[in-house]
Amino acid sequence: MTYRSLQPYNPPAWAKELKIQPTSRVVLTQRPTPIHEWAVPGVPSGFQLYIKREDLTGSTLTGNKVRKLEFILADALSQGCDTVVTMGGLQSNHCRATAIAAREMGLAVHLAMMGEDDEAPVDIGCSGNILLDRLCGATIVVAPPSLLGNGSTDEQLEIMTSLVEKYIQKLRSDGKNAYFIPTGGASEIGAWGYIEGFKEMMEQGVLDRFDDIVLAAGTCGTACALGIANYLTGSKLKIHAITIALTLETLSGKVSGYLQKLGINGVSPSEVIDLIDGYSIGYAKSTQEELDLLFDVSTQTGVVLDTTFTVKALRGLLEEMKKNPGRFKGRRILFIHTGGVHSLFSGKLNEIVEKTDATNQVYNLHDLIQKS
Repeated sequence: MTYRSLQPYNPPAWAKELKIQPTSRVVLTQRPTPIHEWAVPGVPSGFQLYIKREDLTGSTLTGNKVRKLEFILADALSQGCDTVVTMGGLQSNHCRATAIAAREMGLAVHLAMMGEDDEAPVDIGCSGNILLDRLCGATIVVAPPSLLGNGSTDEQLEIMTSLVEKYIQKLRSDGKNAYFIPTGGASEIGAWGYIEGFKEMMEQGVLDRFDDIVLAAGTCGTACALGIANYLTGSKLKIHAITIALTLETLSGKVSGYLQKLGINGVSPSEVIDLIDGYSIGYAKSTQEELDLLFDVSTQTGVVLDTTFTVKALRGLLEEMKKNPGRFKGRRILFIHTGGVHSLFSGKLNEIVEKTDATNQVYNLHDLIQKS
């Protein structure tokens, strides 16, 4: 395949009955991403834990969103679009990946972001993912918090989507051929990123090596696609998704929508994915327990998690292993690291890192030499 160009795509034989069949893709991902054993502190006796490193899909183009964008951007290009529009939080990994990939493909990028400050909504700084968004020349439009109301994350996303639809209408009236990418790239065409991702895992021997797959569920696009691919290939594994922000009812509805639109009838959401709730206080909100786990894992295993998704998912996995081991099909667990490391560079962790012994091993060389 030629890197970064529109390529013909032939779906795997076991997925050819799905209603939506992409005919092209662009190659963005460095594949295959590795799978290796993961010595996480606190894993109960009897369980084997491994990790698939979707945080290694690229450098600036890193994380699970990149696989989805291979099909989403191919669809945009095939339709002759010149502009893509998507939405998310200020430190959205999806927005960053979209900005970088779209610019590489020659597309203009507009990012609609959910702001954090009513008084100065556009003072968003230049750190973390936002720095990369700005370096790509993305147009960033910010919705002040008061515009989104005080409702649940589900309700705020509904309002934000409605506002973005109006913004897209404006772009089109200005002559732009704009293509809308839903939050997190969670669409039926984007699902093919992890139908292909599951095929890659099959080639890595996952069906024989593991019993369960566990990952975070934001908008549930990645988890749902893996669940569908697993179902289509005989449900040899059990797919578990730790919820992050949206309610179980909303996520279950999203899974039902995927199944219906892809033509998988008579199958309930619970048959393709096990949604696990109760391990997140909200999107981009962290507990001290989560931060302690993040520091323990990074200092002891060298694998760096993010605060929004992966550390919450790992905490949920460890707790379920201890309290509800019967939830799992077996004891050989594969955790999917969905990326997100760039958001750690926002500066929000600086003070905590400097006050934590394990992450503040900084000394004056002259003093150490003098003591010896």
